[in-house]
Amino acid sequence: MAAALSARSCLELSAAVRGPARRLPELGFTPPGTAPLPAGRYGDSAGGFCYRDSAQLAAATRNRFVRWTTSGDTVELVEESLDVNLLNNAVRLRIHGCPLLPGGVHICEVQSHLVILLLTGQTVHRLLLPHPSRLYRSELITESQMQSVFTDIGKTNFRDPVNYCVIPNVPGLASNSVASAAWLSSEGEALFALPSAAGGIFVLKLPPHDAPGAVSVVELKQSSVVQRFLTGWMPTAIRGDCGPSDLPISLSVHCLDHDAFLFALCQDHKLRMWSYKDQMCLMVADLLEFMPVSRDLRLAMGTSHCLRLAFSQSLGLYLGVYMHAPKCGQFCVFQLVSTESNRYSLDHISSLFSSQETLIDFALTSSEIWALWHNEENQTVVKYINFEQNVAGQWNQVFVQPLPEEEVTVRHDQDPRETYLEYLFTPGRFSNAAIQKALQIFSQGTERHMDLTWDELKKEVTLAVESEFQGSVTEYECSLEEFWQLQVEFWSKFYACCLQYQEALSRPLALHLNPHTGMVCLLKKGSLSFLVPCSLVDHLYLLSNEHLLTEDDAAIFDDLEMSRDVVCLVQCLRLIGESISMEMAFLMEMACSRLQPPEKAAEQILEDLIANDTENVMEDIHSKLQEIRNPIHAIGVLIREMDYETDADMERAHHLSMRLNLTQLYGSATACSVVCWGVCKVATIRFLICRDLLVLQQLLLRLGDPMVLGGGQLFQSQQDLLHRTSPLLLSYYLIRWASQCLASDVPVDTLESNLQHLSVLELADTTALTPHRLVSSPQTIVELFFQEVARKHIISRLFLQPNTNLAETSLNWPHLITAIVADFLPLLWPSNPSFLFPECLMGNCQYTQLQEYIRLLQPWCHVNMGSCCFMMGRCYLVMGEGHKALDCFCQAASEVGREEFLDRLIQPEEGEMVSTPRLQYYSKVLCLLDMVGLPELVIQLATLAIMESADDWRSQATLRTCIFKHHLDLGHNSEAYVALTQNPDPGRQLDCLRQLVVVLCERSQLQDLVEFPYVNLHNEVVGIIESHARAVDLMTHNYYELLYAFHIYRHNYRKAGTVMFEYGMRLGREVRTLRGLQKQGNCFLAAVNCLRLIRPEYAWIVQPAPGAVYERPGASPKRSHDGECAAVPTSRQIEILELEDLEKECVLSRIRLTLVQHDLSTAAVAGNSTPEETVALLVRAGLFDTAITLCQTFKLPLTPIFEGLTFKCIKLQLGGEAAQAEAWEWLAANQLSALVTTKESSATDEAWRLLSSYLERYPSQNSLYHRCVINKLLAHGIPLPNWLINSYKEVDAAQLLRLYLNYDLLEEAVDLVLEYVDAVLGKGHRYFGIEFPLSATAPMVWLPYTAIDQLLQALRESTTNHHSIVLYQKLSDKMEDYQQKVSVATRDRLYRRS
Repeated sequence: MAAALSARSCLELSAAVRGPARRLPELGFTPPGTAPLPAGRYGDSAGGFCYRDSAQLAAATRNRFVRWTTSGDTVELVEESLDVNLLNNAVRLRIHGCPLLPGGVHICEVQSHLVILLLTGQTVHRLLLPHPSRLYRSELITESQMQSVFTDIGKTNFRDPVNYCVIPNVPGLASNSVASAAWLSSEGEALFALPSAAGGIFVLKLPPHDAPGAVSVVELKQSSVVQRFLTGWMPTAIRGDCGPSDLPISLSVHCLDHDAFLFALCQDHKLRMWSYKDQMCLMVADLLEFMPVSRDLRLAMGTSHCLRLAFSQSLGLYLGVYMHAPKCGQFCVFQLVSTESNRYSLDHISSLFSSQETLIDFALTSSEIWALWHNEENQTVVKYINFEQNVAGQWNQVFVQPLPEEEVTVRHDQDPRETYLEYLFTPGRFSNAAIQKALQIFSQGTERHMDLTWDELKKEVTLAVESEFQGSVTEYECSLEEFWQLQVEFWSKFYACCLQYQEALSRPLALHLNPHTGMVCLLKKGSLSFLVPCSLVDHLYLLSNEHLLTEDDAAIFDDLEMSRDVVCLVQCLRLIGESISMEMAFLMEMACSRLQPPEKAAEQILEDLIANDTENVMEDIHSKLQEIRNPIHAIGVLIREMDYETDADMERAHHLSMRLNLTQLYGSATACSVVCWGVCKVATIRFLICRDLLVLQQLLLRLGDPMVLGGGQLFQSQQDLLHRTSPLLLSYYLIRWASQCLASDVPVDTLESNLQHLSVLELADTTALTPHRLVSSPQTIVELFFQEVARKHIISRLFLQPNTNLAETSLNWPHLITAIVADFLPLLWPSNPSFLFPECLMGNCQYTQLQEYIRLLQPWCHVNMGSCCFMMGRCYLVMGEGHKALDCFCQAASEVGREEFLDRLIQPEEGEMVSTPRLQYYSKVLCLLDMVGLPELVIQLATLAIMESADDWRSQATLRTCIFKHHLDLGHNSEAYVALTQNPDPGRQLDCLRQLVVVLCERSQLQDLVEFPYVNLHNEVVGIIESHARAVDLMTHNYYELLYAFHIYRHNYRKAGTVMFEYGMRLGREVRTLRGLQKQGNCFLAAVNCLRLIRPEYAWIVQPAPGAVYERPGASPKRSHDGECAAVPTSRQIEILELEDLEKECVLSRIRLTLVQHDLSTAAVAGNSTPEETVALLVRAGLFDTAITLCQTFKLPLTPIFEGLTFKCIKLQLGGEAAQAEAWEWLAANQLSALVTTKESSATDEAWRLLSSYLERYPSQNSLYHRCVINKLLAHGIPLPNWLINSYKEVDAAQLLRLYLNYDLLEEAVDLVLEYVDAVLGKGHRYFGIEFPLSATAPMVWLPYTAIDQLLQALRESTTNHHSIVLYQKLSDKMEDYQQKVSVATRDRLYRRS
């Protein structure tokens, strides 16, 4: 492409204003000594200021500028940036009663300050703001937001007399001129220039802000000598002629190091140059010499002339002068030339003519003029020209943003409300401010609609129009047609209001040109727009016919014939486009929207064109086609120019390594809006070109003239071009739709959920996905993509090339914006391998928009089909349509390994075992479905994936495990078991089995667990259940009972008995509570029952090993509880337990339970107590019957029982009433024999009776129990009860005597011996258990002589005690008597024998 950018037309791109109207901080000031002037004295004006280093990449002021608009006594200042979003960047200043002069705002830049100079009709002002380079170091500008220079403007001493001055009432000051100029001197003085009625200039000087001084006024005027010397002219008052006044109507200033040149364009068509330092006029030039003039023009006052300056370091100072004449105007460009002895002259560079009526503003550079007009229809016209290169004086067109259509066409099948709302709120048509103002008027001021967001505004508009409409309907019934008509009427009324305010806010006030970057802006009352170069195709299509005819063919292509063919082809397209009606255009729009072939729509449009051809357009097209040498080739060239398809994916940017000064380049919302609106404009224009091209191709096919088709071109070539044009049209339709589709606001929880899903897919850290940034106004999805992803890629491609010296790079706006848009379109191009745009939509949760994007894309685009299916699946997943999502994921699987996005999706992690690409893909999708919580779909997909992994047992194992897990989660126990048995990996199979056991236990689905067959897994199941049983809390889990049921179900009764016996043993050790003992008893009963079901010779179990195996789960096998090395365990001897042993344990367990039920405090020690310990506990609790049963079971002596009962009797006998009451409790627990008595017995009596009954019921060898009872009583000093003495006398009187002697009871011993001797002699012998007393015929009798001798000895030794002497004598006498009788009986017996 040979055309230079300077030869192109330009497009106006508006910065989107969809956010709520900003509440600007307002600073007000009423200067003292001023009288209020009418606010409408001067018209609205605007202007701009660009920083000196705005084109330098490393500068803090890069791509920043200030713009302002004035209205009456108010000026609004806004700082804009193309790189960062500036905070607090707008302020409103109001000088009450002092309207600002048009062009009365001047901004000067010094090293440390930004100085704003204001001129009003009565005052001048100075504001000092910190310079941005002082606020921020350039290396640190990496944030997306930063403070504007206006942030702290409220702290500025606006009212300080040093910073303002009332213009003194100087004689000769021109009151009817609005020209002004202002600048800063090198000493920091603020200088304001105002015209003098005498042709001179008044200069008002404010002293430096930091130095004391007084305000002074200087008038620059010519002396008569100087006048004659320079020009020979005299003041009109002296000459007396009737020529025009020399009053300055336009002032400009050019600052030097220690001087300033003031240029004044006066009503007498002369240009005067003044030196402020020398206070003299250095030059006067008559501008009429450079234009064809008539006498009328010479005599007329030039009230609309305009002057602009442009300075270039290399070329010097240029002056641009617009000379206004009726119905024509002329621009003259001069260069200031310095001659010797400080004399100056103008070197005429160029004269350019214009037929426009009203010039609003123009801007000058050292090579171009940009001009803004209003034509006769009050429409905006902007043009520019390069006066150095364009010798023919041909102006380049700027295609300004047209106003919205005056009327909205609503078809009868459309809802008026929906149609109007869609048209009003389509991005790029109406600003938020225009709709809000219209809403305010339409609602008749009843409510204040301020700070409404785009969605809120839409709701308010709907409510306002609907309420007005309903309020006007008086009929209760009306036809549908009448209802529809009324709706259209009210909506069109509101639309007219919006249109009126949009037109007012879109009125351009000035041009702003940045000479450093070449950026040109159009400053409007309510917005800002940028002028950017057109591409070649758009340039040709948009040019008017007269301009297209004069287009230089050599400037299009190097091949002149091809250039002519393309120009003729574009003219044909223009003819078609101008003939297509709105209904015909709608046909193509609907075909694209409804996924119908565009070729069919083009054919229908062609038929309609032919049918409605009243102006012979077809003939014109046919004749124009005759001029094309090779139509097929020309169409191919045009298609190639519009096609952004690339062979390979654009290089993915490494944005993390971007240099700091590039990270935010063109990153602001303003720049994003301009770039994306540029893309939308290109897409819109190209869509029309493609549409017209399709119609033209259908016409060529219909004509079929070999001469027209260029010498027998093949029909196939035409068809190929037709099929190339159709995807092109659909691509631009899709990009245009995306450029107008608003992004949705996303709640934080949705963003977090999405981030989790992306982390599962391992996409969260890709370049297409960055944290969602909040924006103040609704974004389109293309703007979202540009800000989040595309900008970094584009900037990297443009600047991070090898051998790029960024320090020397200067930003050129026309070239950069063209390059950015050109690089952005391939990233959006549907048929390119790059999939960043849909990926960005997915990453930012724009699911509805992504679904529509893929719907419009899928029927015709065959690139990234699998990636699109995957994205659609993600959308369905979020929308809750899981089965549709699964279908999409399965469709995408066929493209794995062929598409870049899917390849990134399946990249294995470091150390991960690599399987086939499709299996890796299935793995990622399974993880995603698992996270979302769709187990049924996981099972379906995993089952499908198993078919792909026939030869990969590891993948099979993973997938079978996955199926098992989700079947188990769903409660499909049988299916989970089947999946478990099919797992080829023994390790995973065991893990699954373990999980199955635990989960089914937790769910109490034990029947399933027990009844599964467990082929080849029986021992593993038992081992798992046993390990769990021994590792978990016994009271919260029932693994032992499960294992018991497991063995019982398989008739393995010995194993079942072993399990329950171990369970009971552990319960005794670890769960020492009432409930634990109850369960222990049941366990032992179950174990006994199991052994009773076995033949007697097999009714035995192995004693479960006690110790750390299950006493301390998780304990180290090598160390004890205190960390010391444990001894090496010796081999244990196996202990066999038979049925009888288990029955004994069962009895012991039941008795322990009885004990604890009686006394809960014993639970802590009773659980694992031995039979002996249990007997002691029972005795202490008073359960003597139970203790006796236990002793009998385990063949233990009853001695502890008798001792314990005796002790309780002693305590009762010695205790009080409390002991008596307490005794009844344990007495009631023992079976007492019925007592027949005539008096009420006490607890003590009952206790003695119980002891007596035990002694009778449980005889012992050698009267052991009697002896231990008596021992206990005598040891506590308790006198023996008669019944006990009598009972023991009958059993063992000799032992009783010995006990008396042991406890020194001599009197009782004497009495016992006396009775004993009498009994032996026959007196009461039955009371001593003597069957036959002393007799010669009876068996022999005996006496405990040793004990009696000991008694006599004891009495003999107690000679001091008279009673003892008496007892001794008494016993001696008795013994002598006994001895005599024994002698007699002995003799008789011997006699009888002999």
